[in-house]
Amino acid sequence: MSIMKPTLPILAFTASLAAPIWAACTCASPSDVKIGGYLGQRLDACIEHNVKTTDGQSLAAIFKNRTEKDTWQTEFWGKWMHAAVPLYRYSSDAALKANIDASVKTLLDTQRGDGYIGNYTDEAQLNGPWDVWGRKYTMLGLIHYYDLTGDKAVLAAACRVADHLMTQVGPGKRDLYKVGAYHGMASCSNLEPILWLYNRTNDAKYLDFAKYIVSQMEEPEDSAKLVTKALAGVDVGSRFPHPKVWWAWENGMKAYEMMSCYQGLAEFYQVTGDKRILDAVTATAKNIIATEINAAGSGAAFECWYHGAARETEPAYHMMETCVTTTWLRFCETLLRLTGDPAYADQLERTLYNAYLAALSHDAATFSKYCPLEGMRGRGEDQCRMRTNCCIANGPRGFVALLESLLMADADAVLVNLYAESRASIAIPNTGNKVTVEQKTDYPAGDTVTLVVTPAKEAAFALKLRIPAWSATTSVSINGQAVADVKPGAYLPLARTWKVGDTVTLKLDLRGRGQVKNSHFVLERGPIVLARDARFNDGNIHEVAESPDLSKPIALTPAASKNPDIWLTFTADLRTGTNLETEEGQKPHPIHFCDFASAGDTWKEDSLYRVWQRIPLSVLNAPYVPYNPPAQ
Repeated sequence: MSIMKPTLPILAFTASLAAPIWAACTCASPSDVKIGGYLGQRLDACIEHNVKTTDGQSLAAIFKNRTEKDTWQTEFWGKWMHAAVPLYRYSSDAALKANIDASVKTLLDTQRGDGYIGNYTDEAQLNGPWDVWGRKYTMLGLIHYYDLTGDKAVLAAACRVADHLMTQVGPGKRDLYKVGAYHGMASCSNLEPILWLYNRTNDAKYLDFAKYIVSQMEEPEDSAKLVTKALAGVDVGSRFPHPKVWWAWENGMKAYEMMSCYQGLAEFYQVTGDKRILDAVTATAKNIIATEINAAGSGAAFECWYHGAARETEPAYHMMETCVTTTWLRFCETLLRLTGDPAYADQLERTLYNAYLAALSHDAATFSKYCPLEGMRGRGEDQCRMRTNCCIANGPRGFVALLESLLMADADAVLVNLYAESRASIAIPNTGNKVTVEQKTDYPAGDTVTLVVTPAKEAAFALKLRIPAWSATTSVSINGQAVADVKPGAYLPLARTWKVGDTVTLKLDLRGRGQVKNSHFVLERGPIVLARDARFNDGNIHEVAESPDLSKPIALTPAASKNPDIWLTFTADLRTGTNLETEEGQKPHPIHFCDFASAGDTWKEDSLYRVWQRIPLSVLNAPYVPYNPPAQ
């Protein structure tokens, strides 16, 4: 799909934008989306038991005391707002709106005369590692509220935060990249809110400051060089020598902060149309997919890129930080919108159903901090002398990526990117015709999705269906008539004159499949990665198992789970153990697997789980190969 300039702004709820927006697609407003089924239940529970119950005023009140020197207390309010405002648009929940309103009032009352909103001492400002990082989230939160309410005083407050920062850093002042962690990536991620301000004010000083920030990512010798290294094809896990400690300034592989900077660079491309910037952003995303993203759709260990895709069968400390998972979801949503490439929707779906839902606690009240591919998950530590941590604060933002990705539009077509019980509407930019797509399905439990199309006006346009790359054989029909040339990993354009009530039926290939890596195998079904769980009591989950023939579809038998907390359960006939003289060793027998999100969801040892199954060595058909551990 070629990159073009739509006639409507990318953010349907933004009143006005200052410059042309270079993007392939627009996304639906959360207010025009409703999700049902399993996904909708998890989303509703997160709003009810997490986002609504978070005390926004308490998060804002920490700005009243300017005694901080080194922690990141000031990120929590903005992160919460980043989810709370879009999820209020989605839910129209009056109590959530009152919580948001009260928190904004509390925050604005802390703004100093010079514009500063923060809790660092005067001496620690710029010297503490997270002061400027926190200002980013403050500006993002205020701008979200301005977009919701149109309150110009709130936009002015966000501008004053930026203006104060511009008196401290910039040409002839302190270098921005030197006042934050990880080769300046934490501070340089302020590029995103600065461009949001430019888009809403049309004030050239913000674009000038954005250009300065981009130069800080690139020009100093010890900067992150996020553009040049991306264009040179340097893996994200090899951008700098590994530091002695992962939280050191010298760490240039910190995944969350790096993607936050690329999110800002994506915004920079949308304003300037600089193709070199887009190339750097997409090259980085593709490198992350190729070298870091694991079977569950996330990555990182010790919160850093580490060539994890090749090493995901090995246990590692602090795998799959939820901050990384939610930021990856948001990054993929942005790239899908910018490029119209369905590969990013494939990534979104995998991450959403696996790593993201796995991080959400069973009661949806909190999020795990890390999410390994085997073992146990847990809430994680409290941070910054507060009853929360970075991942709990970041977690709800993942659902926003779902709402903004489900249905999109390019110049003259509607794109269905994700499949779920839902109803969503979007206007086609070139005509303004608003189209509603209702999905009736229990996918991914079942393989059939029925889409009922309702245009505001009968008209000719294309409905583009994402055919997942994993769906080898997919059938599609319109009003009962079969459609030909359905290809996996691409959009299927259905161009016709659409009338109210036209129906499209999609049948996806949910046959079991798998992959082998490092003498381990993993089983998958549709977008779902499967795991063993100790609660099934069908043997030691760490016992070796003979891999099925992965060259053909794997027989997965749906199984009725005795545990209502487990969503999807299947059995696969496998031969386990290394003793060929036992009954289990002689012939395959049913082994239970469940969806990765359900595996381990008690966060206790009773639900120990494992994704990658170890394959026993057969000396009859495996030549001896000396083990050479991966280079550190």
